[in-house]
Amino acid sequence: MTGGRRMVSVLGSTGSIGVNTLDVIARHPEHFGVFALAANSSVDAMLAQCLACAPRYAVMMEEAAAESLRRQLPATSPTEVLQGEAGLSHVAAAPEVDAVMAAIVGAAGLPSTLAAARAGKTLLLANKESLVMGGHLLMQAVRESGARLLPIDSEHNAIFQCMPVDGAATPSLKGVSKVLLTASGGPFRNWSLAQMRDATPDQACAHPNWTMGRKISVDSASLMNKGLEFIEACWIFDLAPDLVEVVVHPQSIIHSMVQYRDGSVLAQMGNPDMRTPIAYGLGWPDRLVSGVAPLDLVATARLDFEAPDELRFPCLRLAREAVAAGGTAMAVCNAANEIAVAAFLDRQIRFTDIPVVIESTLEQVSIVEPATLSVVEAADAEARDLASGFLADIQNRASAVHRT
Repeated sequence: MTGGRRMVSVLGSTGSIGVNTLDVIARHPEHFGVFALAANSSVDAMLAQCLACAPRYAVMMEEAAAESLRRQLPATSPTEVLQGEAGLSHVAAAPEVDAVMAAIVGAAGLPSTLAAARAGKTLLLANKESLVMGGHLLMQAVRESGARLLPIDSEHNAIFQCMPVDGAATPSLKGVSKVLLTASGGPFRNWSLAQMRDATPDQACAHPNWTMGRKISVDSASLMNKGLEFIEACWIFDLAPDLVEVVVHPQSIIHSMVQYRDGSVLAQMGNPDMRTPIAYGLGWPDRLVSGVAPLDLVATARLDFEAPDELRFPCLRLAREAVAAGGTAMAVCNAANEIAVAAFLDRQIRFTDIPVVIESTLEQVSIVEPATLSVVEAADAEARDLASGFLADIQNRASAVHRT
């Protein structure tokens, strides 16, 4: 691998992407060092990571968690504990940092991702919500600062690998006619609406191919994850929405494809393991050992494809409609989804209520141009308030039915 040892800040280090990132980094101590780790409130996991990686900084979003971590770190530890959004933005933009793994789940990841982009860092983007909410702001920051954006979502990483890319990691649409964004279909691919109505959080989180956190697992089950990735693809690759086609591919072996004008289709394939795109992003333009077993095509035996059913999975349609509406509609869609998914995981609403909450919120919120981060954050807050109100309506109706 070319160049010297690179210092990495891992934001969302105790989550699935963060843990896999540290796994890849540990395989290449001569190439990478950990400058900072950041998490929300998982003190035990963060303590273990600090002892293993000896970062200069550890950031905890919750004040009580930060205090607990400070007390538990040994006096000889080189790690300084920071707290809150200011700490996140500091470790994302610090001059010692070469690359930032942006893997905080949800809207909470936008400010620090934007800080890394504005500081001109190599941005390993696993927080799709940053683009969904503030795509215009983030891509503008990348262009103006000279930051390098490398997508880590397996699908967008696959598209990146199949597209012409210049030395600054800027993809080109030269000769491209369409992008084929693959979706596994999730655990409910063959379920009826009646079955999904009674689905439990554990069932929704039992993804057939990937090991992920609970929020993204529910998004995968509803196909909202693919809707968010549809939006993300439009921003990263500067694609018109009609140039992105979603294709269900249950095996998750082909991670996405790029179709060219001459009839060629380039596909990136591999076992479903996030260490592959993480290693690709960390090492780009070189290839690193990731720890992932090579793909056995004979054992795989078959690759299936089908069109998504947007009647059973309306979240994909809602994401498309948010793109068409433009402005802050995408931020509103994301905020309402986060509220609805959290309520479903807390068993407050049914799985099939998730798109109802999202659509109701989109119908009520005024859409404006996302000129600044504060405008985006205001739209996000308004959408969350409205979505929470719709949750209460759903719960009240359910209680009334139960009483009768």
